[in-house]
Amino acid sequence: MASMAINDLGPMLTASEVAEMLHLHVNTVKRLGDRGELPYYRVCKRGDRRFRLDDVMQFLARNR
Repeated sequence: MASMAINDLGPMLTASEVAEMLHLHVNTVKRLGDRGELPYYRVCKRGDRRFRLDDVMQFLARNR
């Protein structure tokens, strides 16, 4: 994966924020990420997931 500056990523959302946006359970959002259907990034030492807003919007467009 190419290195990207944090500014190039755009707005980032937590799994909970994405779940609320898509009206899904947070575990479903994480499962979508694990299956590669919704790209995510790991942040901090704990490895929390963050989802790009652009990726979430593309996911919505593909799955309407």
